[in-house]
Amino acid sequence: MMHAFAGGAQSLDFAGTLRYRHRANPREDMHSPVALSTWFRESGILDREIPCGPTDLRDAWILREAVYRLILAKMSGHVSDQDALTLVNDYARKPAPVPQLTPDGQRHVAEPSVEQAFAAVAQDTISTLGGPEAALLKECGNPECSQVYIDRSRGSRREWCAMDPCGNKIKAAAYRARKRMGELKATSSRSR
Repeated sequence: MMHAFAGGAQSLDFAGTLRYRHRANPREDMHSPVALSTWFRESGILDREIPCGPTDLRDAWILREAVYRLILAKMSGHVSDQDALTLVNDYARKPAPVPQLTPDGQRHVAEPSVEQAFAAVAQDTISTLGGPEAALLKECGNPECSQVYIDRSRGSRREWCAMDPCGNKIKAAAYRARKRMGELKATSSRSR
């Protein structure tokens, strides 16, 4: 898979396609029209890739940033950005892809469009931020990572968007720090 899906909701994963927002140079995972089309398929919104163009990609970035602003507002308890709210609500009013079942029992979306896929993201944003799981939203504990996820863990103890790479990276750093402290203590007691 080209994209990561650690958020627990399509809208959170869509916002997470601009990764490591806290770095000076975030990483763009939706870097081309093909990457956008691949995201739609990998996310499960569509069952196949569809043609996307540069305008679609630009619109995806605009929608993504609106979704991200709404997520941050929800998490912080602030009032939502009016422009972001209007954009998401406008897309949510449009028809989303309609899945159909084929005779052999497969899911199929007939004649999907980019606008339908955007509508699905917007509708998921509304469901996620306006639903009961909104209280479970967290940002990854890796200081560089900005992925927001739904913490459905027992006791809400999840700290990272995913173990690979964020959890592993933080745990390995903590282990190295503990090891260094142990070595410093051992060196210090030998020198006495």
